[in-house]
Amino acid sequence: MTSALHAAIARQRHILKGWLASSLSILAEGCRAAWPERAALEARLAAGMEELPYCKYLYVLDAEARQITANLARQGLMPEQYGRDRRARPYLAEALAGASFSLSEAYLSRNARRPTLTAVQRIHALDGALLGYLGADFDLRELPATQAIYSQPMEWRQLKGDPAIRAGLFHQARSDSLMDQRIDAVLDLLHELMTVHGVFHGKLHFSSSRATLWLVNDPYRYRIHGIDDLSDPNLCMAYPRCPYPENAVVPADRIREILNTFKALRFMDETLYLRSGTLNIFNGLVGLTFSCDGSHYMPWDEFLDKNLGFWLGTGS
Repeated sequence: MTSALHAAIARQRHILKGWLASSLSILAEGCRAAWPERAALEARLAAGMEELPYCKYLYVLDAEARQITANLARQGLMPEQYGRDRRARPYLAEALAGASFSLSEAYLSRNARRPTLTAVQRIHALDGALLGYLGADFDLRELPATQAIYSQPMEWRQLKGDPAIRAGLFHQARSDSLMDQRIDAVLDLLHELMTVHGVFHGKLHFSSSRATLWLVNDPYRYRIHGIDDLSDPNLCMAYPRCPYPENAVVPADRIREILNTFKALRFMDETLYLRSGTLNIFNGLVGLTFSCDGSHYMPWDEFLDKNLGFWLGTGS
């Protein structure tokens, strides 16, 4: 997980902790007043479900982490959970170690197999002795949307591919594909489609001679074109003219340079060569997959700063 993604998740967890800690603390006080009567505890949990509208289950454990109430759900009591030993569950680790309130990492629930969080509040007697634990489970899809959309950082990322392909790299050589044979026409048409006809994300699969295209005016569906389409200028007549987006990160006058660099990487070596290249004009990222099955994602300007020697390991 990248540091930026980790930070985005940590911010959301901080918001949830602030929202849940005080509510569970109040509910735990009510449980202390009802301790240890099961019926009284379950009645307090039923009231707690009204106070925690996004909660999926509430339950109470004793000091040994054995459940002494049923699960309280929106539909009512789930008595089959009574007596369950939860000591080994990962979401209890912090509470068992002494944390007054803890919020687990997200995990897949045992029954529904959906991303879930569990909050745990320790319940103490008036003299400070540990009575037990109040548990609250939350289905992530039912929590209020408080987080901002994660923004992909503009930084170079390298990802390793299939080790079997990498191991056999020097036992293979590039074969001319149909796209290789018509590459200038293909790149000319893709340049036209991206600058004039509303294609904001394009991926060229050089080895299999096809392309996948996403359009500004219809972003939820991609189009697939084979080599006959991609080398026929009539293709542009299938897509209406569209002004180049003002909020695009990649300048329109640099797209041809990026596409020409794809061509150079495709033919740079008979063993190490580009299999597919991707350009998104909004996030400004170039995606590359090489014959070794390694992938790179990098900002367009950083991509253009690299020469062929860099990719071949023979120069800076």
